[in-house]
Amino acid sequence: MALRQEAENSLNTFRQDVDEAALNRVQLERKIEALQDEINFLKKIHEEELREFQDQIVAQQVHVDLDVSKPDLTAALRDIRVQYENMATSNMHETEEWYRSKFADLTDAANRNAETLRQAKQDANEYRRQVQALTCDLDALRGTNESLERQFREMEDRCAMETAGYQDTVSRLEEEIQALKEEMARHLQEYQDLLNVKLALDIEIATYRKLLEGEESRITIPVQSFANLQFRGIAQSSSPSNGSGLP
Repeated sequence: MALRQEAENSLNTFRQDVDEAALNRVQLERKIEALQDEINFLKKIHEEELREFQDQIVAQQVHVDLDVSKPDLTAALRDIRVQYENMATSNMHETEEWYRSKFADLTDAANRNAETLRQAKQDANEYRRQVQALTCDLDALRGTNESLERQFREMEDRCAMETAGYQDTVSRLEEEIQALKEEMARHLQEYQDLLNVKLALDIEIATYRKLLEGEESRITIPVQSFANLQFRGIAQSSSPSNGSGLP
């Protein structure tokens, strides 16, 4: 875009130069026409003056011819005529030289302006071609930019959908985690309750074990005493029989 702006600015500058050159050319052509008209006017005046002078000379010659008694006037008029003709010829040559020099200057200026105009046209065509190429490149870049913007919007929509899906999944997982935490807390509470019941049962079993051990020791002592007494009775009852049976 910067190159295109620079090319447009250069093109506008060259257009101004071309317009100025065209305006200068028109002005020079008008000057040439004015000079040509002036030269034609001067030629016409010179021709009229020359014609009047020739008429005067002819009239004077006729008058001189009629008056043959004055030969000096004829020579003087001849000299005057020669001088005027020389002056007219000199003025004509000077006018023609001035016209040629002015025409040559104007021709050179017109050629220079034409060359400048031609160069300006070439530069304008080159800048126009560059502008067209830059315009094509700009259109291609615009198409690429639109395609990238469309892909970016599609990616944004897809990412938004995926993000929404991930958020739903995260919400669901958080709910499941919360449910698992609650279930774990419930299981821990149940385990704590069971542990307390187990501890109470262990205490109760230990208590019953101690009681049972105490009862066993209390029952074992009388049984042993009763066994000893019974053994003694049997021994006493068997002793007399043994003595009566001896020879």
